[in-house]
Amino acid sequence: MKVAILDRDGVINRDSEQFIKSPEEFHMIPGSAEAIARLNHAGYHVVVATNQSGVGRGLFDMATLNAINEKMMRLVGLSGGRIDAVFYCPCAADANCECRKPQAGMFREIAERYGVDLTGAPSVGDSLRDLQAGAQVGAQPILVLTGKGQSTRATGGLPEGTRIYADLAEAARALVG
Repeated sequence: MKVAILDRDGVINRDSEQFIKSPEEFHMIPGSAEAIARLNHAGYHVVVATNQSGVGRGLFDMATLNAINEKMMRLVGLSGGRIDAVFYCPCAADANCECRKPQAGMFREIAERYGVDLTGAPSVGDSLRDLQAGAQVGAQPILVLTGKGQSTRATGGLPEGTRIYADLAEAARALVG
């Protein structure tokens, strides 16, 4: 089984410094839904792994997070793709939990749930913590320059072997040809 792990905000949809707090604030990055469909058609199970500290901060509740994710899945479906699962950490940044990226708890849970070794699996993110979490389990770190990606690249310190692409669409084309 092939698994591709994607961060949500800044990779699939436009990010916001004020958090995505409602389905109305959720806007796909052009080409991202089609990129997910391309990965699916190449045999990848696409899984989202996302920090959602807005829940822990009280900015929105679980019902709202579910509604946002439902909108994302519906929009991807309209492009002929699917997201197989969404794993999220609702904890605030100061919670020091194992599931919040850059920790690899969500990635270990994905590996366990799917019964797969994530070594070499594409792990796409726009922040250093996304890349670090994937690298801890041997996944292939892929930085996209959407969202926080350009500032992440400029800051440096990327895990060894990080691949860099303009956006998820370019990354998907590189992965599947």
